[in-house]
Amino acid sequence: MGTEIYGSIEFRHPGVGTDYYEGEPWVAAMDLWPLYDQSDYAAFGLLFGVRNYAGFQPLAAGRGLPNDLSGAVRAQLESSVARGDMDGATWVTWAQLAGLDPAFLPGRYVGRVSWSQPESGLSHGQLVPARWPDDVLATTGPPPPGWDPAHGPLDWTADNGLRCRYEPMRTDVLLGPGTGWPHVFAVMKALADRFGDDAVRLVVAFD
Repeated sequence: MGTEIYGSIEFRHPGVGTDYYEGEPWVAAMDLWPLYDQSDYAAFGLLFGVRNYAGFQPLAAGRGLPNDLSGAVRAQLESSVARGDMDGATWVTWAQLAGLDPAFLPGRYVGRVSWSQPESGLSHGQLVPARWPDDVLATTGPPPPGWDPAHGPLDWTADNGLRCRYEPMRTDVLLGPGTGWPHVFAVMKALADRFGDDAVRLVVAFD
């Protein structure tokens, strides 16, 4: 059974602590799903420690739901988390996301290799260390000569007709163009430009 992500972006109201503002400290800005609706376990592991098969040191794992969660996000997530329908609840600020090293790699694996049959569309994938396992090489064949795994994703067609792809397990690849995360980050950055990097956060839970 797959793991899916749910959540929302919040910002801290600038009027908190003033005489004129009596609302909640944190305000729900936007649900996550219009921006990101994928199930990429490498990204989940990197950011939140969920399905962390790559062995990342996650950025924001197991924090639970914030005590000062906005009412709108509380209504969306709290009861499901309390019932055990969701787990892995946590949150991360834009300041922490913006501080990620784009070239970061986990220690155990350096990339992932995927392959598919053009006729069926079925695909398979496997995380790989610097020396690819023999079973992967037997399936995909070696990558093209002169290829440097540090240079980014690579596509090739194996001798057996499989369409193959290698992606380095770098932050800028796992969270970069084509993943959906740039849409999330764009909204968070826009809010942070107005309210401050530590005053914008993403609150998530998984099922």
